Amino acid sequence: MPTHDVSALVADAALDRADMLAVVESGGRSVTWAVLEDEVARVATGLGAAGLVAGQRVMLVLGNRIEFVTAYLGVLRAQVVAVPVNPRSTVGELARMIADSGSRLVVADAETVATVRDAVRLVRAALAGATDELDAELVGRAHDPRVYVVGAEPEGQEQVYDALRAAAPVPVPPLPDPEKLACLLYTSGTSGRPRAAMLTHRALMANIDQAAEVEPPMIHGDDVVLGVLPLFHVYGLNAVLGGVLRHRAKLVLADHFDPQATLDLIDDEAVSVVPVAPPVFAHWLPEEHLRERLGPVRLMLSGSAPLSAEVIEQFGEATGIPVHQGYGLTEASPIVTSTLCSVEPRNGSVGAALPGIEIKLLDDVGQPPEGDDPGEIWIRGANVFSGYWPDGEGGPDLHGWWGTGDVGFLDASGDLFLVDRLKDLVIVSGFNVYPNEVEDVIREVEGVAEAAVIGVDDPATGEAVVAYVVAVDGAEEVAAAVRAHCAVRLARFKQPSRVEVVDELPLTVTGKVQKGRLRGLERRRSLGLLE
Repeated sequence: MPTHDVSALVADAALDRADMLAVVESGGRSVTWAVLEDEVARVATGLGAAGLVAGQRVMLVLGNRIEFVTAYLGVLRAQVVAVPVNPRSTVGELARMIADSGSRLVVADAETVATVRDAVRLVRAALAGATDELDAELVGRAHDPRVYVVGAEPEGQEQVYDALRAAAPVPVPPLPDPEKLACLLYTSGTSGRPRAAMLTHRALMANIDQAAEVEPPMIHGDDVVLGVLPLFHVYGLNAVLGGVLRHRAKLVLADHFDPQATLDLIDDEAVSVVPVAPPVFAHWLPEEHLRERLGPVRLMLSGSAPLSAEVIEQFGEATGIPVHQGYGLTEASPIVTSTLCSVEPRNGSVGAALPGIEIKLLDDVGQPPEGDDPGEIWIRGANVFSGYWPDGEGGPDLHGWWGTGDVGFLDASGDLFLVDRLKDLVIVSGFNVYPNEVEDVIREVEGVAEAAVIGVDDPATGEAVVAYVVAVDGAEEVAAAVRAHCAVRLARFKQPSRVEVVDELPLTVTGKVQKGRLRGLERRRSLGLLE
């Protein structure tokens, strides 16, 4: 009988691997599969005893720690809805997500509890009509949440996390319907409004099973898997944690990435599979003894943002370790493609679709693009989300297809090549400019460390191209070199109308450039708020 509940994977593993380690923290704490199952069962029972019923929401504001794993899986088993969020969220961001999700319970740790307290106070003030800092629509969904704290003293009516752990677990009835909502995951938008993807139990398990069918396997049962990607993010939550549970491997948790400490952890724990985001490779490539320090590793997996073919080649030469990358989205739970699925991996490709996932390309009038032209990437599969909270808006169409907003093309063998984000497309005098193309050209300039290209309003051409560049040194010289190089390499309409040299680009925790923040800077500049 197929498993529809991620937490049931723990119960299955506890039956035949009871005394084997399941999760290990970098600080030394660990749990076996038997202990993990007991903890999950106690939390699921405790949530019911606390009055929560199926469908209500529990927010997790926790770093990568064992309690995140037990709380998340306990919530799923109780058929309550998990809302994992970035533990580095600001007070305002947390308050909006607490209100928007209608979370009735928030679990915090010592690092996040101060921010959680301020956010809860803001939600309570909004519910009492004492502030207008939160939109009325969000307040209309809000509840006054209870707070449970891990690793810190509770204040006022707060309770310790252990209060959620029932003294004796009581069996929870099996999940009656895999279409029930399992978790809400907030995606990184540019509007500032909370937008949560609704992932069902069906979607989460489907992607775990799809990834498990990939040959050669991403994870073996005897693998030790690095858990440095944040668990609140869909990549760490379902691709890493879900994969570990499915294969009964061992997960080694690190609360944050430190180049040297993470290499030490890999060596100490004999880590064999390393799923990371692209920025990690830049941190590690200069390491003189990288091959020796990554001795136990058999496979590097990269996701969440494109990784250049050049970096993959350099890393492979330096370490002898194969690097496979994929393409995924929160709304796809998350993996869509992997180079492990490619007939023959090609430079620049993000691989072919996982088993059970279909991909098609459509142009701006909903037709397949002509010849080799790129098009918007549409996907279909049991792993696709149900729409955005709370009403399912923006979900798949009647035939199960969902437009990702990404632009790409497929080669004859089915490998996908990403071109850009549809929303990042810049239209200059009616001509399409794909920022990735311009960024690649800018990165060819000596002295350029990184680049990001956006479109800005222009009275003459509709939009104009603006480049944000991180220079190694000599800002003025680099800006001039970028302009000169682009004049040679790019058509006139693709060339940056302005080059801004900055100390750093704003990045998400998984290494994506936050172009929304760059657009915000440009809006402020257009209003005269910036020089």
